[in-house]
Amino acid sequence: MFKYFKYSEFDSPDAPGSGELINDDFVLLLDKAREIAAIPFVINSGVRTESHNQKVGGVSDSSHIFGYAADIACKDSVARWKILNALLEVGFNRVGIGNSFIHVDVDPKKSPNVIWTY
Repeated sequence: MFKYFKYSEFDSPDAPGSGELINDDFVLLLDKAREIAAIPFVINSGVRTESHNQKVGGVSDSSHIFGYAADIACKDSVARWKILNALLEVGFNRVGIGNSFIHVDVDPKKSPNVIWTY
């Protein structure tokens, strides 16, 4: 179904198979962004169970819990630019930038057109 991703890449570490709960439209957009960026997107965090979300310090209404979010590993500023540029080009409008990852989500319950830092 996806060119660059498998559902298992989005599994919560404490729930094998949970990656199948990721929103398909979200992953299709990630696929397009990955094509544009022309570098691998390594998923650090996809779907999270509530208990795993608490363990990693996620907010109680985390988009990860609902299958609308992923954190993409980012090793340097060049990769960060390529990933961010591609995400914005395909239409993502909720992005968080950390030192070693980029969070992206399509949560319909949250404000669009925002970029934040960790």
